[in-house]
Amino acid sequence: MSGGFEVGVVGAGYVGLATGACLAHVGHRVTCLDRDEERVARLEGGRMPLYEPGLGGLVARGVRGGRLAFAASGDLPEVARKSDVVFIAVDTPQGEDGSADLSNVAEVARGIGRALAQAPLDKAALDEAPLQARPLVVVNKSTVPVGSGDYVSMLVRDGADEVGGGGEEPGFLVVSNPEFLREGSAVYDSLFPDRIVVGTESREALEVLRALYRPIIEQSFPTDLDPRPKVAVPFVTTDLASAEMIKYAANAFLATKISFMNEISNLCELVGADVTEVATGIGLDGRIGARFLNAGIGWGGSCFPKDVSALRAVAREYDYESVLLDATVDVNEKQRKQVISKLQRDLHTLKGKRVALLGLAFKPNTDDLRGAPSLEIARSLDSLGARVVGYDPVAGKAAARRLPTLRVAFDPYEALGGAHAAVVVTEWGEIRSLDLGRAADLMQEPKVLVDGRNALDPEAARAGGLLYRGFGRG
Repeated sequence: MSGGFEVGVVGAGYVGLATGACLAHVGHRVTCLDRDEERVARLEGGRMPLYEPGLGGLVARGVRGGRLAFAASGDLPEVARKSDVVFIAVDTPQGEDGSADLSNVAEVARGIGRALAQAPLDKAALDEAPLQARPLVVVNKSTVPVGSGDYVSMLVRDGADEVGGGGEEPGFLVVSNPEFLREGSAVYDSLFPDRIVVGTESREALEVLRALYRPIIEQSFPTDLDPRPKVAVPFVTTDLASAEMIKYAANAFLATKISFMNEISNLCELVGADVTEVATGIGLDGRIGARFLNAGIGWGGSCFPKDVSALRAVAREYDYESVLLDATVDVNEKQRKQVISKLQRDLHTLKGKRVALLGLAFKPNTDDLRGAPSLEIARSLDSLGARVVGYDPVAGKAAARRLPTLRVAFDPYEALGGAHAAVVVTEWGEIRSLDLGRAADLMQEPKVLVDGRNALDPEAARAGGLLYRGFGRG
């Protein structure tokens, strides 16, 4: 289709907004829908509802070029009937038992079914939003457990039956197309992915997705984001269940890799080795790789905790004991507690002590506080009688709303002023480049610095007058 596809994206959150903006950037016509009407109004007014480098500019460019629009969820019938492809990109929060809550996905699937069963109201509507000759391709972009493709198919049919489809099967095909976006790098990961995974039983749906992603696969769109030579992006095709499992397995493996290095870092502390040197030595092995070998306070965010938990829930459904995944979570939880232990070792009691948390978002280049170690550490410190002051360049106000006892500073040195100890929680660039001598001058004895990300130079910290405590650094 030379003019690009008509695409609907249901869910204008992190994944949906990045997906829609990037598909519009490579030449498709995209409408992003969201049930939060205030969010829709903000996006229509050019105001971003989240912090993600580069995404705001891409959204603005798409709107100006007439290829990206926003609408409320109530417009789903019109969007579904005029689209070639509709992405389901809604939240799948963690349920009480750890499994993924699919109620948002179910609501959208039924809505698509109802839309497909409805005829346009009049000839003018038909001319404006013609029904496609090909079946509508419904794409699961949300992270969903294995079997969700069949579940969505069932619910689309249920939705069609609700309004009476005249006994005819609604024309649609379901595809699993998991996302592998890193917060803080969503635009880059969308336009220059390591791979695109598509799971479907339909050759027709497969070819639609291949054509939809062709500009990205062939790197044939204009960009100044990536100076590397253009190399075709792998297009991985598989069945629905395998595509769904690929997403969970990828995040579970990365979480396990981090927990493994944290286990090694704990042993390094006991034997006097430096985990950063160990990570360099093993990371040069091509079978292992250097990424995700950083020891510290562990992983957080919205994806790793939720996806590992959901995979463990799947194992329980089949009465399978997921020993390795259970250990991965256990090690991660213990790493957070080590921050408190390290502080107690030097401060003895935390009552009445001022502790500065440097960085509050769960990782740099995002304002996301979901699963953020900072909040758990702050709560623990507060319960032990410490006065906690936090700093983050973008997530400070949101953290204060989440945790009223947390005092928020708007400069790292303000947070350090009068502190007995500081904890590096998020390795923002400005925290990596702190003037450590100035930090020591501002702090009170014993001037403890717990480097929760091993982001700073221990010798420079000590030379500046700080009592440095890293993770696994001998």
